[in-house]
Amino acid sequence: MRADIHPAYSDVKVTCSCGAVYKTRSTKSEDFSVDVCQECHPFYTGKQKVLDTGGRIDRFNKRFGGRSISN
Repeated sequence: MRADIHPAYSDVKVTCSCGAVYKTRSTKSEDFSVDVCQECHPFYTGKQKVLDTGGRIDRFNKRFGGRSISN
């Protein structure tokens, strides 16, 4: 293996916009911030919005329900 080809790996502090702070290791040498993390992301917090597509499906079936594709 060749020596000295890999970037330097150092400890950094990642700060989220919600205020959470995480320590990790990265090739980026300075501390940085992120917009979302597992503390504030809607998927992980359970506050995710679910789209109601039932009305769209009913409307589609009302318009095209009796039709079928035939050769």
